[in-house]
Amino acid sequence: MAFEFQVILNCSNTSARAGVLSTPHGPIETPVFMPVGTKATVKAMTPEELDAAGAQIILANTFHLALRPGSSVVKALGGLHKMMNWNKPILTDSGGFQVFSLSKLNKIQEDGVRFRSPIDGSEMFLSPEIATKIQHELGADIIMAFDECAPYPAEHDYVRRSAEMTIRWAERCRETNRGHEDEQALFGIVQGGIYPDLREWSARRTVELDFPGYAIGGLSVGETKPEMEAALDVMNANLPENKPRYLMGVGTPDDFFRAVERGVDMFDCVLPTRSARTGRIYTSDGIINMRNAVHTTDTSPMDCDCGCYACRHYTRGYIRHLFMSDEILASRLATSHNLYYFLHLMQGIRQAITADRFPAYKAEVLGKFHQKSTQS
Repeated sequence: MAFEFQVILNCSNTSARAGVLSTPHGPIETPVFMPVGTKATVKAMTPEELDAAGAQIILANTFHLALRPGSSVVKALGGLHKMMNWNKPILTDSGGFQVFSLSKLNKIQEDGVRFRSPIDGSEMFLSPEIATKIQHELGADIIMAFDECAPYPAEHDYVRRSAEMTIRWAERCRETNRGHEDEQALFGIVQGGIYPDLREWSARRTVELDFPGYAIGGLSVGETKPEMEAALDVMNANLPENKPRYLMGVGTPDDFFRAVERGVDMFDCVLPTRSARTGRIYTSDGIINMRNAVHTTDTSPMDCDCGCYACRHYTRGYIRHLFMSDEILASRLATSHNLYYFLHLMQGIRQAITADRFPAYKAEVLGKFHQKSTQS
């Protein structure tokens, strides 16, 4: 089978698990962090640099690529893999979150969503069928069903109707994907907001459609951490153990541990790249701000425990100088480091699970991260 998920080891104290997801472009060891390459590029990084940093899979955005250059252009260039020279797996989201974030520009209907292009204001339409066909042209290994991401906060009745429509749309996506199952795995998306009954209902109905994997949507949109944990507990209890679980748009080091111990396998987030461009750096000793004057003559690397290219070759003082001078190299070095940190943190989590010491590793990493974090 082109797509197969195997759980290798379960943590004896939590629901954390280490697995392998097979795809046409190679295996993915889970838990895994996926760098976000919205427009077929992870900002400031070449695909070769991502590979060297340890990336196993990257994410691209259906909505933005449909707007520019257009999925037909991507297909003419050989699909995402050939176009961007990335030979490992790629995941594309459906574009649902981006469309619904344009709340003042869209109109949600049963057939799909009409919205104004943020580029030129022209009217556009996206449906479950269109979103799925666009992803066929993009050629990603893993594609997402078209869904509605309910806002936070939202009334129970609104979230219920939204979750019901997401199920109907998932059925249409699955029908559109028939004949492509060997090349592209379509994941269903569970919604339901922060309401346990709706989360359970959405999970049950989505699982009935028998997707090869399940995404958890509608979190990290403003809810509290306890609300996120409660939703993940419901997901852990209601999603099949033999299928991969993908928490969309999350998160921070704390979020990773919080979700992995509740059975989540896959993550994506723009945080490491977006933070890097502002000088916000994630290190084993917490978060530092490379623009702060304390780093002016500092000859140490950004993280003494890091093996990334930037930390092996450059000092904090030099990188601060680059940021204060608005040099492009500042973003490149900072992004390289942050992605390396996130990717290797997830590798460490996987190794801790296979050694059956996940709780101890969590305490070690987060204890040091928070105790020494100075925001300097």
